[in-house]
Amino acid sequence: VMRVAAIQMNSGPDVDENLRLADSLLGSAATDGCGLAVLPENFALMPERSRDKVMHAEAPGVGPIQEFLADAAKRHELWIVAGSMPFVSPDAERVYGACPVFDAHGRQRACYRKIHLFDVKLPDRDESYRESHSMYPGEELVTVETPIGIIGLSICYDLRFPEMYRRLVEDGASAFTVPAAFTAVTGKAHWHVLLRARAIENLAYVIAPGQYGLHPDNRATFGHSLIIDPWGQILAEAADGDCHIAADVDPELPQRLRGEFPALANRRL
Repeated sequence: VMRVAAIQMNSGPDVDENLRLADSLLGSAATDGCGLAVLPENFALMPERSRDKVMHAEAPGVGPIQEFLADAAKRHELWIVAGSMPFVSPDAERVYGACPVFDAHGRQRACYRKIHLFDVKLPDRDESYRESHSMYPGEELVTVETPIGIIGLSICYDLRFPEMYRRLVEDGASAFTVPAAFTAVTGKAHWHVLLRARAIENLAYVIAPGQYGLHPDNRATFGHSLIIDPWGQILAEAADGDCHIAADVDPELPQRLRGEFPALANRRL
């Protein structure tokens, strides 16, 4: 059994300040006995203008944000699933939303680039998002072997595409990480039910840290970071505030449940 954490933040435009807060919360998770922690989407930067992310975009393995993550993982002896941060993309004006994963020795073990971009007009509201204006879509599914089993990596809007999680299960995943900056409106309507559904239908743990509160671009995010077990029960939750939540994860439970309740094996389509 390993204790895991979801880190909840209200990130702003100052990268150094965001990293200081992230370090403090990772430290509190480590003190709480956690061996793995997941940061929220955009943990290092929530700028006033989305295209400002380009100024902080890093190449794989190079740059101050990744150096911070490697150092923090080593200092706190923590596996870190690093939410999302800007990586350089083939388009000079757009960035990948990248989720690098570091082991407790500070080595980068994997990196996922967000596939589904949030290009949405919210119903009945004067509120729309065009993530593809500042972001470049990834194309590859990524899993990574960790002390809690194989984790399938995803980011925020990916949550609405159940076929992605089925594919991750086929690649061996028994847990999913879903770092997010869910809008307050869609979060209130769908966050809990979608996350619990992904856990239940795949008999997998879900660790979903969120951004919360108001950000410099006037976007309000939902918070409510969650850790959910493979039966769909919420093990830990935080409504808002800069904090970590923690729960104990049994790496053998998903396989045991999949054996006892063989819904995945009973698929016919």
